[in-house]
Amino acid sequence: MDSMSWDVVVVGGGPGGSTVGGLLARRGYRVLLIEREKFPRYHIGESLVPGIMPVLKELGLYEKALQQGFTRKYGVTLLWGRHREPWSVYFGEAGPFAYTFQVCRSEFDSMLLKHARALGATVLEETKVSEFLFEDGRCVGVRYAASGGEPPREARARFVIDASGQSHLLGRALDLIEWDEDLKNLAVWTYFSGARLYEGRDAGNILVENLPDGWLWLIPLHDGTQSVGWVTPHENARAHEGRLGQLLLDRIEQSVEARRMLAPAQRVAAFHSMRDWSYRCRRFHGPGFLLVGDAAGFVDPLFSTGVFLAMNGGSLAATVLDHLLRHPKDEERMRQRYEAIYRQFLDVVFSFVHYFYDASKDKEVYWAHAQELVDPLRQMSARQDFIHLISGLGGLHTLKELSEPLPAARPEPRRRAASRRR
Repeated sequence: MDSMSWDVVVVGGGPGGSTVGGLLARRGYRVLLIEREKFPRYHIGESLVPGIMPVLKELGLYEKALQQGFTRKYGVTLLWGRHREPWSVYFGEAGPFAYTFQVCRSEFDSMLLKHARALGATVLEETKVSEFLFEDGRCVGVRYAASGGEPPREARARFVIDASGQSHLLGRALDLIEWDEDLKNLAVWTYFSGARLYEGRDAGNILVENLPDGWLWLIPLHDGTQSVGWVTPHENARAHEGRLGQLLLDRIEQSVEARRMLAPAQRVAAFHSMRDWSYRCRRFHGPGFLLVGDAAGFVDPLFSTGVFLAMNGGSLAATVLDHLLRHPKDEERMRQRYEAIYRQFLDVVFSFVHYFYDASKDKEVYWAHAQELVDPLRQMSARQDFIHLISGLGGLHTLKELSEPLPAARPEPRRRAASRRR
């Protein structure tokens, strides 16, 4: 069996894998990035947050992203809470980035993967990892094979990154996954064309509208379509097995703002569905490996943090690996630091999503809770802290933090049934 040696093997070419692979390759490391699919490929998760913008700058992709023509997203419009009127918040109120993007993920992810290749990573597409290789408890590489029946090969590495997304290959292999029992949801979505959009800077906002048993999203995309989806607890959808598309259409008809915006629109795509999203792995690292992005954990999509967590985690992982590949004696300390920094913000998002799913409160109550989580000294207003949290800016991490003492662990969010009623 053929075998090759690398500094780092990255499993998965999505935003997390492309980020860590590209940044390490640019620093001169020999990086092999293995992706199961052929890009461009379809993916859900089109609404981004401003927290990705510094990572795009770090990659050298900021200007290119601006030139792609993606819809600019200046804020979020919600019909959520006790008062049943839409309300909006704007990213420029609480941070240096006035907008982010709504993207077609096929285009956005392809841009990232091509850039990783351009920075020097060796990228294998349509190639499947079948096994992680361990010796004396340490991950030392992977076994993989290209599609088409080619014989398997081995890639050995000083370090392995699992960025395999919701396949979470290493998490499953090591039995690390812990599902959030209160966020076992199902989503069904499709695409429309011709919807009404808001005017001015609100035109690119995502709409998030609560209903008694779930919530709807509407995302305007630069190709002229609108991504529209419905999220509900898994048990609520059991009676609709085989007709989830109709369930989405029914909830649109029962809504207020989404129905108004979609009244002149036509559906232009098939229905898609996904279930059981929210989970965290018990640990994000081990001897010879790190977990990045959805391979480490994924929060309910309510605040659109998935791509941010993947790219920010990829950036953080690149910084950690750059250090420990040069200073191997620091591996255990740096791996622990990676998890502490990464998990701190992930746990905050989990906690806030649990709280926010009780849609019976005034919006100011949600703002105040966000302030408790991210700004107990009240250096900004509660509204600004809410924006700061949902924009991802509260989760940005720098080289400076890696040299500081480990952050204090936050208490685990209480597991409680979350009301979805008004």
